Amino acid sequence: MELVEPSADTHITNIFEIHFNFFFRVSGFCTYVSLLLVSSMNEYLDNARRSIQRAMNQGYNSLTEAVNMAGTMASRTATQLCCSLMDLKALLLQEALALTGSVVSIESTSSMGSEQSIAVDVDVALDISKGQFGEDAWFRTSTPKADALGVADGVGGWRVYGIDPGQFSRFLMRTCERLTHTHDFEATRPERLLARAYCNLLEQKKPILGSCTACVLTLLRESNTLYAANIGDSGLLVIRDGSIVCRSMEQQHHFNTPFQLAVPPPGHGLNVLTDGPECAALLQFDIQCGDILILATDGVYDNVCEETLVRVLSHAAGVTDPVKLQTYANCVALMARSLSFHPSHDSPFSQNARRHNIDAPGGKPDDITVILASVVA
Repeated sequence: MELVEPSADTHITNIFEIHFNFFFRVSGFCTYVSLLLVSSMNEYLDNARRSIQRAMNQGYNSLTEAVNMAGTMASRTATQLCCSLMDLKALLLQEALALTGSVVSIESTSSMGSEQSIAVDVDVALDISKGQFGEDAWFRTSTPKADALGVADGVGGWRVYGIDPGQFSRFLMRTCERLTHTHDFEATRPERLLARAYCNLLEQKKPILGSCTACVLTLLRESNTLYAANIGDSGLLVIRDGSIVCRSMEQQHHFNTPFQLAVPPPGHGLNVLTDGPECAALLQFDIQCGDILILATDGVYDNVCEETLVRVLSHAAGVTDPVKLQTYANCVALMARSLSFHPSHDSPFSQNARRHNIDAPGGKPDDITVILASVVA
């Protein structure tokens, strides 16, 4: 047998095949190792991601719980602080009014009377003693037969003409208070009292220009009867046993244009809405011991819904302490002021605007006057 030695080409081919096979085996092994590494890395990343997510959730829940706890504590503290401040303000106001000669409460000598408190959106007691604040005005007085109360709200649009809207309302209320003590005052005819005060205003040598809404009422002690005359959107509510049992009727020509007593500048009579005292909506109602009466300008009713007023003031039923009653009056005034500047508050004014297809969100900043009376034995 003849042996044939392999040629150089044959050696090269064998070597190439060996190297080539070795390369593919090594490559396959590397691919397998790479796949294992990628799989392990993905599993590691998933575990890490889940751990981070759990830590974040636990941290978020802990943070949320801490925030809620802090919010609850802050709310309670703020409520307690607010109550303390209102009590302190009532005490200071009582002392200040006593020093200026104005009496906050009225003690009735008959079988049925009323404790009364006044609150306005103001911090200076001296202004309150004058029966005025901004464009609002009020009066409260007593005769041997009856208590008389009234509020008036000057129409702010007169400022455009250089007229002080508060002068008209102040004069009207001061005249009502003065006429209450005349010999021909009829406690059962508050509309007549309002008409006489308006006529007196018209008779002034120097014209008092402007206009205002007004609500005047008398509490006749002998018959325990409430009489009221209202022009415009100021008004009164009587709260009994947690519900409203009597309310004055709001009068509007159209949205945000209430009925009003007016004295226009010369030559502008045809351009100004003027309603006479004969347009007043009259009311007569038998009051009972425990009734709460709130008489206020529209700065209250435009910003605080009746349900809230009832919820707050129902607790004042039967209160005889003038300081406590003053605290309730202050609470209503401060609540109305706060809500009047709240941009997202769904106020009664905003709701009424929507009914007239008018977009007027939030509260309605305005002067605020509250007279609160608690009927006691």
